[in-house]
Amino acid sequence: MRYLPLTDTDREDMLARIGVPDIDALFSDVPGGKLLKAPLDLPRTKGELEVERIMARMSAKNTAASAVPFFVGAGAYKHHVPATVDHLIQRSEFLTSYTPYQPEIAQGTLQYLFEFQTQIAALTGMEVANASMYDGSTGTGEAVLMAHRVTRRRKAVLSGGLHPHYTEVVKTLSEMANDDVVALKADVSASEDILSQIDDSVSCVVVQSPDVFGNLRDLKPIAEKAHAHGALLIAVFTEVVSLGAVTPPGAQDADIVVGEGQSIGNALNFGGPYVGLFAAKSKYIRQMPGRLCGETVDADGQRGFVLTLSTREQHIRRDKATSNICTNSGLCVLAFTIHMTLLGQAGFTLLAEVNHANAVKLADALAGVTGVTVLNETFFNEFTVKLKKPAAEVVEVLAAKGILAGVPVSRLLPHAGLDDLLIIASTEVNTDEDRAALVAALVEVL
Repeated sequence: MRYLPLTDTDREDMLARIGVPDIDALFSDVPGGKLLKAPLDLPRTKGELEVERIMARMSAKNTAASAVPFFVGAGAYKHHVPATVDHLIQRSEFLTSYTPYQPEIAQGTLQYLFEFQTQIAALTGMEVANASMYDGSTGTGEAVLMAHRVTRRRKAVLSGGLHPHYTEVVKTLSEMANDDVVALKADVSASEDILSQIDDSVSCVVVQSPDVFGNLRDLKPIAEKAHAHGALLIAVFTEVVSLGAVTPPGAQDADIVVGEGQSIGNALNFGGPYVGLFAAKSKYIRQMPGRLCGETVDADGQRGFVLTLSTREQHIRRDKATSNICTNSGLCVLAFTIHMTLLGQAGFTLLAEVNHANAVKLADALAGVTGVTVLNETFFNEFTVKLKKPAAEVVEVLAAKGILAGVPVSRLLPHAGLDDLLIIASTEVNTDEDRAALVAALVEVL
């Protein structure tokens, strides 16, 4: 990429055209506490070789997830990804492809997007699915906006079990659109009275299951109450593997289902890119954001695939668009589709069973540790424990011992008074030795 320097006059002309007095005005919507008070303490210039050496020294300080017993979850999970997945997605026709606007030269891309949609519809128990969102959190924000369009209301109720990052994304989008958000307080025990929040002013109710603390939620009563008041139920998940074991949201009468698909085919990758999953009832298909691939036939009657019902801002007038999501997580989608195809229905179900069994083993073992209380009555592969010491401190001590023990709730909710809670995940990659090491380390630390 070329470096194109600007003169002071260039900058003044651009600011004048935009209609703002200075650069700071461009960032007026960013909370003051999030802005840097001074430039970062970095040298102005360094040679490429010097930069590589500095970055290599910094990266060497990281502990790789595969190098130690790893129990971190809370929205991003370590699973085994078959070598076949990475091998196939690195083929040039997949790795370098982009927007499939011309179906006559993009049948391969369109077909795997169509197959992906089919898989997501089957997993969630919904009638239609799109060709992915950026990730689960932005997908949740788009689902709320979609519910507002469908109901012509502007108020969303968010469960206290919704992942805090997802909640913040919804709040940010809603603030920009002057929409109302009722975010219930953190609900560790899944005992909140969310039904009392639903009335005729509510557009949608957003509930996560398994929730951020690991609890499974019964969505049927919430769906019934929401529908009685003309509102929609948006069901959220962060661990797609759970759909191999629990009742899918579609079978619980959810209207929109959205979640994170990173667990299948996609490694942790320092936080991304990930793959947002989005499905809905077919009657809402024209209000769905993102891309939708459809199956058709050509002039010779042969099966083919096209982009259809394109209501994104790149296709129609911006004021008529359902979303400004301009692309989909194509390569991540392909990785998901390949991995899911390799697993098949039986393999996916078995994977879910192994995940749950591993988490049960760990929860049972931790329940016998003095100073540890398992809080969940139900869970899939993730649960919350209460420690007799601040969880963040315990995690740091265990990290120094070569064990990544989980996510302190205080990291997600720093001012909620839940500093002694730790969210722990155990997937198929954890061994009996890993679990024993965590238990032994907690016995020693606590």
